[in-house]
Amino acid sequence: QALLVESGGGSVQPGGSLRLSCTASGYRPALMAWFRQAPGKEREGVAVIWTARSHTYYRDSVKGRFTISLDNAKNTVYLQMNAVKPEDTAVYFCAATPKYEYGLSLESSVYTDWGQGTQVTVSS
Repeated sequence: QALLVESGGGSVQPGGSLRLSCTASGYRPALMAWFRQAPGKEREGVAVIWTARSHTYYRDSVKGRFTISLDNAKNTVYLQMNAVKPEDTAVYFCAATPKYEYGLSLESSVYTDWGQGTQVTVSS
């Protein structure tokens, strides 16, 4: 089981940028991903990275604005959020799994370990 510790949330104006970080300890995950959950909505996958190859996949609404990246030496994944919109407001969760059997998945059921979440608020 991995311990995931997130940081970097906060408030930002529309059009601004924010970077989230998530450090894993306990094992080296095969997949690391970011999910988010807005009030009254279901949790949704945002971006995922395959740690062995740094291959990535994004949900359509964040393509071209968000970038997921990995520092293997630090076992840390980042989510660079640019050109943020009010609809990006949510609690963002880091997730990890030791298995790659489902590919670059944004299904929450694939992930075995979760961070505590960090709030991102986009507002003017």
